Formats: sequence, C-alpha cells, structure tokens
Amino acid sequence: MTNLHPLFQVLIMAAVIAFTRFLPFIAFPEGRKRPAVITYLGSVLPYAIIGMLVVYCFKGVSVFQYPYGLPELIAAAFVVGMHVWLRNTLISVFGGVAVYMLLVQLVF
Repeated sequence: MTNLHPLFQVLIMAAVIAFTRFLPFIAFPEGRKRPAVITYLGSVLPYAIIGMLVVYCFKGVSVFQYPYGLPELIAAAFVVGMHVWLRNTLISVFGGVAVYMLLVQLVF
C-alpha cells in the first residue's frame, strides 16, 4: 500500500457521498413535478424513521432487572416534554441524551 492509497480512498468516498447528496436535485429539478410515490414517501417516511429509532433505542432495555428501564423512560419523557414545550427537535434530542447520560452515570 502506497502513501497515495488512503488519499484515493478518501477521494472516492467523497465523490460517492457528493453524488448521493446531489442525485435528488438532479433527478427532480426545481420546475418539474415530482412523481406521486416520491411525494407520498416524503410525507410518510419521517414518521416511520422516528418509529424505527424509538424501537432501536428501547430494544435492549430489560424491565425485569435493575434499573428496570427507568433511565430510558425518564429520558424519553424528558424528550417528549421538551419537544411539546419548546418545539425544537435539536434541543429535545440533545437534552434527552444529556439527561440519560446523567442518570446512567450518576444516579443508576
């Protein structure tokens, strides 16, 4: 492996990432009407992805042994409360992560 090999790897990865980022703008230009299936997926997928993330976050929680899922439940309630109060996803998620980490490291 030469010293240029890592450079080529980074350049190829950057090109692929740029291509996947620009592809929607190339496939669906500003003035053209989007296909109905794309519009439908754009309205449905965000909720499906959030549901999958919630399932993923809670999949390893054991309610039958200490701490019985309490840190996760408290952090999730905090996220919901912050989002209802502030309507800011970024603050809600980062606040929930901070609360969860504090609970796991200091309380439980």
